[in-house]
Formats: sequence, structure tokens, C-alpha cells
Amino acid sequence: MARRPRTRSSAVRRRKPKSRTSWLFRLLVPLVIIGGFVLAVYVGYLDFTVRQQFEGKRWSIPARVYASPVELYAGYEISAKNFEDLLLELHYRQDPQLVGEGSYHAKGSVVNVRTRAFNFGDTVQESRKISVAFSGGAISGLTDAGSGENLAIVRMDPVQIGSFYPTRKEDRILIKLDEAPPTLVQGLLSTEDRDFYSHFGLSPKSIARAMWSNLKAGGMVQGGSTITQQLVKNFFLTPKRTLRRKLKEALMSFILEYRYSKDEILEAYLNEIFLGQDGASAVHGFGLASEFYFGQSLKTLSLHQVATLVALVRGPSEYDPRRKPEHTLERRNLVLDSMLNEGYITEQQAAEAKKQPLGVAAVIHRSANRYPDFIDLVKRQLKQEYKEEDLTSEGLRIVTTLDTRIQDILERSMATKLKQLEKSPKSNDLESAAIVTRRDSGEIVALSGGRNSESTGFNRALDAVRPIGSLIKPVVYLTALEYPDRYTIATPVSDTQISIEAERGKSWSPDNYDNREHGVVPLHTALTHSYNMATVRIGMDIGLAKVANTLKNMGVSRPVDLYPSFLLGAQPLTPLEVTQLYQTLAGDGFATPLRSIRAVNAADGKALQSYPLTVRQAVDPAATFITNTILQEVMYAGTGHSAYNYLPKEMALVGKTGTTNQLRDSWFAGFSGDFLSVVWIGRDDNKPSGLTGGSGALQIWAETMRQVSKKPVSLVPPDNIQMTWIDPETGLLSSEACPGAKLLPFVEGSAPTQFAECGANPESGESWLNNLNPF
Repeated sequence: MARRPRTRSSAVRRRKPKSRTSWLFRLLVPLVIIGGFVLAVYVGYLDFTVRQQFEGKRWSIPARVYASPVELYAGYEISAKNFEDLLLELHYRQDPQLVGEGSYHAKGSVVNVRTRAFNFGDTVQESRKISVAFSGGAISGLTDAGSGENLAIVRMDPVQIGSFYPTRKEDRILIKLDEAPPTLVQGLLSTEDRDFYSHFGLSPKSIARAMWSNLKAGGMVQGGSTITQQLVKNFFLTPKRTLRRKLKEALMSFILEYRYSKDEILEAYLNEIFLGQDGASAVHGFGLASEFYFGQSLKTLSLHQVATLVALVRGPSEYDPRRKPEHTLERRNLVLDSMLNEGYITEQQAAEAKKQPLGVAAVIHRSANRYPDFIDLVKRQLKQEYKEEDLTSEGLRIVTTLDTRIQDILERSMATKLKQLEKSPKSNDLESAAIVTRRDSGEIVALSGGRNSESTGFNRALDAVRPIGSLIKPVVYLTALEYPDRYTIATPVSDTQISIEAERGKSWSPDNYDNREHGVVPLHTALTHSYNMATVRIGMDIGLAKVANTLKNMGVSRPVDLYPSFLLGAQPLTPLEVTQLYQTLAGDGFATPLRSIRAVNAADGKALQSYPLTVRQAVDPAATFITNTILQEVMYAGTGHSAYNYLPKEMALVGKTGTTNQLRDSWFAGFSGDFLSVVWIGRDDNKPSGLTGGSGALQIWAETMRQVSKKPVSLVPPDNIQMTWIDPETGLLSSEACPGAKLLPFVEGSAPTQFAECGANPESGESWLNNLNPF
């Protein structure tokens, strides 16, 4: 049969499908190109993000703030119970075998300790085993547990009292991969990613194996995410679970594997993985987790402890060893089984590790700022030399001067005494601030900016600028005593009404607190009893400018208004400024700047900065000695006498009360042989507190000093001071045998030359300071 010729129409019909395919192709090609371009741009963006974060500064490490380290030696006053409390505060754990640093065992009057290594910047202290024996509330012996050798002194690692965090409250201790115990890497590989060194970010084999294991166990016992994926999830992404985030995780995992070596990825993982919550701050990385859970460095952990940390990777809250110990123990043993199955450990090692208890340290939140007012002072002083970002990201280690024992005593004393004082109907809504320093060095060992010790609000110790009242008087008298040809300790002064011209034709006439005149009295009596009118007469005679200059020389830089009322304490100062002022008196006329920091070290322990003791002569030592002598009389027979209801008179305390108009402010400043303390009580609204310096601030001061002070004051006279017997009635020379005669200090050549009726030749002898009650 002849073939029918094709018509034009049939040809057209056969070409139609080809036309549709061409149309679809023309549509898809641009879409694929555009999609590929978008994907390439997106991958490029992810690549940039990964490289920027991974190659730059990966983590912001908060600065750690430490208290002053406790130094142990024979004779150091601390009971076995208090020493054990210190060890618990330091995260030491009980362990009779002392396995690993940061462990101890108490038995009777002896405590065996394996100390921690600590880099103090100036010295590196290695871990060692010591035996500490106690007797009568003090250390009776300190020996090396290995050699039995007596030790002169051992410095404990310091208590961490706070941190300066970046915006995200994360904490970590960075470690190198080669610093990690081999068992840690083995535990992670066997439970989290067996194919880590062979896959390219994702492991289908691991996903299938995890699904099968979970199916057999009837629950979630194994995850399918690789270590690389877990790192991406923790380091780059949010916890939100969406398909888009999962795809992003996969792409970033591929990029990370392409750009970096397996060891770099594993090291980052060890430092980044989230392993718990310490109060408001997150615990990241195995370095910090080791200290947080076991109180020791990662490199010292035993197999069972390492397995416990690996168990936390699956869920820090689900396997929290403190809240869910049984659940954690089960997971830890599963980790050990996985390590055994992979051939990393032997059956004997696994069995021995499973016998061990979890052995976690006591719950102590080391990251919280326990003493916010003191931390505030430290941060202010550091900001004078360091940028904010350095304080919150460089991992600085700051060793301070704080003594946690004294700080706790101060806070308890303040809380107890304020409650007692508020029982009076005239005293309510009271606030307080106090500072304690070491007399010999100016180191601030305790500071409280208010009765709420946990508050981070208004820091009254640093920022409450209040009139200081009679606390200024020793400055007035010291200034006068620098002119011994005009004023001595026995110079008669008039405590009678005085009127001083003021601006616009007005006059100012100060009164005494008791509203009485006391006539002519010896200079030391006027200060002992805080007579206002006598003080103003002396100050106006010497000159306001000279008194103000003495104040400046003693360490107070605040500008002064030179009005006569300045002589009675109208000048406002902060408790910190008052402390600096009285630190100069306690330093026998030598000014020592107050210090809250001993050293700043880098994260690796390298010393960056130290704060050595500096001393300068500020005022005449002889005038200071005489002033301090009178201030001892203040404590024996004047406005500070109630302090001896708390402390023995043998302490020979030096101090001064301060009270302002209408009883708005109650002050006390004074020192013993070892500590100086300043206390203020008042109201934030500046209404009357109803308290004098003696009835208010002195009570907190004395209660605190009763518990912390051990050394009496022993004033050492300068070479140009001569001790002379004086008749207190006339201020003339007397003899030791005369009734009421006092042995008083004078600058050479300034003592009286005339004799009282009772007296012969003046005799020198021991200072009356050695008498228990000379006044």
C-alpha cells in the first residue's frame, strides 16, 4: 500500500510535545541558575560566618575575682571546723584517699588536704599533700604528708568571690586538646560520634545506628548528631528546632569540616559544649565543668569522673549529678560500657570505675558576686586602667584584698545591731555602710554598702556623701599640734561661747552637744569630750586653710568649703574618704592609699599588674602621735568609752565618734593594733536617725572589732617626743608621786617649765598607755 503523504497539519501536531518540553526547559534553566546562585550566595554567607567566628576571638571569657588567699602556719587562729568550712567554700571534696587535687579528709584534730595548683602571678604553687593539726582553736602543726617535714607556711588557692561577665552570661575555662585526658576524648567518640575522624560533618551510619539503638532500648539512649553538628548547634545556632535550622546546621557542618582539621573542631567542642547552669551563668566546656562538679582541674580527673562529664553531654539537666544522682549514675555506666565495647578501656577498668560513687563537690555557686559592694569597688578601680571589654572578655584573674571571714562578720554584725537599734521608736528605716582595713597596709578586707548585703543598688560606702560631724576634730587638733610653740597636749583652751561673723552681717555661734560651757580646759580634754566651742576657737586661731590643707595631705582630695562650720564637720565625705583619712592616723602620720586589689593576672597566669604597698609622710609624726594619744583617752574616758563593753581595755583602742545636726548621721572611726574600721549609720531620706556616734555606729564597730581584732594598739613615740608628768588641774609640771598626775607626750622643748604645788623635778617613765585606766 502506498504511504499517505504527510500533511502540514499532521506535522504540526507531532511537533507540539517538543514545543512543550522546550518551554518547560526554558523555564527550569533560569530557575536552576537563580536557585544555584542563591544557594551559592547563601553558602558563601555561611562560610563567611563560620570563618569569622571560628578564626576570630571565639569566646569572651569573664574576669574572675578572687578573695585574698588564706595563708596557713602554726599558730594561725582557725578551728578544724572553720578550716573545713573554708575547704567546702573552695569546692574541695571529701576523699579519704586524696585522689586528685582539691580533696581532703578530716579525722579528729587533723585534716589531710591535697591542695590545688594555682598561679598567683608572682609565684606558681604546685599541688601538694599536707597534714594540718589543730589545738585550742588554732593550727598546732603543718607538715608535708609525704615527707613528714614541718612546713613554715602554705598558701591556699583563693576563694572566687565573683566575675565580670560579658553580655551573655557564659563561663568557661579554655583548654587545649593535648591537655584533655585521653579518656575524655575516648568517651566522647564512643558515645557521641564513633565515626568522627572519617565523616565529613554528617554521618548517615551514625544516624542509622542511633535509630536502631534507641529502638532496641525503647527510649533515647544514643543521638545521631555528630560532634561537628553539636558544635555548630552550640556555637552558631539557636536551640529552636525547625527544618530550616536543621538544613543550616548541615551546611555549616560541611563548611566547618572543609575549612578546619578534626583536631581543631574537637578542641572547640571541648570548650563550647553546654554542661550545666551555675545560678544565672551557663557552664560551658569540660574545663569549667570539671571544677564546677568536682572542684578540681580536668587533667586530674579519674576515669569514673570523666565518664560522668561525658554523660552530661546528652542533657545537663536530665543527668545533673546533684539533682538526679541515680539517673546520672546509670548514664555514666552506659558511657563506660561504650568505652569498653570500643576497646578504649578494659573490663577491669570499667568494673572498678562503676564501683566508684559520683563524688561531686558540694553545691556552691562560685560565679555569683557574693559581695557586690566590694566587687563594685574593685571594678571601679580596674576601670581606671582597663577597658570594659577587657574586664568582661579576656579571662583576667584578679586577686583582691578581701578577707571573706571578716566580710561575713561585718555583715552579720551590721544586720544584728541595726535590728537592735530599730527597736527604739526614734530610730527606724536605718541604713549603714562600713569599711574594714588592715592598719599596716591599707588593704580593704571588708566593705559593706548597705544592710542588704546581696543588693547591687546604691553603694553607700563609696557614694553616700554625708557630713562627718566630729570625725573632723582630730584633723583640727593635729593641725594645731604641728605648732608646738602654740599648742601642746596640755595647753589651756577656752570652751566658752564664741560668735563668728558670717556673710551679710550674720553671726555663727556654735553650741556644745550638752548645751553647756566648760570653761578653760586642757587641750586633750576638749578633744576627749568633743567640745565644739573649744574646737572652733583652736581652728579659727590656726586658720581654716591650714586645717583644710592637713585634710588634703591625709588623703582627702574632695574640695572643701572654708566656712567656720567646716571645723565641726559640716564638710560631707563618703565612708571611703573617711577611711582614707583615718588610715593616715593609723599609719602614724604616713599616708597609705587604700587598696582592694593585690594583682591582675592574664588567663594563663602571667602577671599583668601588681599593686605594691606605697607610703608617704603626710603629716608630722609627732603631732600624729599626740593626737592618737588623745584619741585613746576618747576611748577610755570620752565619747567612745562604750567600746570597752565589747573589748578589753588592754586593747588601748584609738577612735572618735561623729554626730551631725539633729542626729541625722552617726559615725565612728577607730583602730586596734591590726585593723581600722569606719562605720556610718543614717537614713537615705536624710531624716534624723535618733542616734549619736556612740549610741549607733560605735555599736556596729565594736561588735565587728570584737570578733576580728587580736592585737592591742602600741603607739611608738617618735624620737622628738618626750614623756612628762603633768598636773591635770593646772597643766604644769608635776611628779609621778603627785595625786592624779599624768604622763603626757610633748614635742621636745614644748613641755611646761613651771611646777605645780605638788612636784619636784619632772621624771621620765613608762607611758601611761600601759596603765589599764589612766584617765
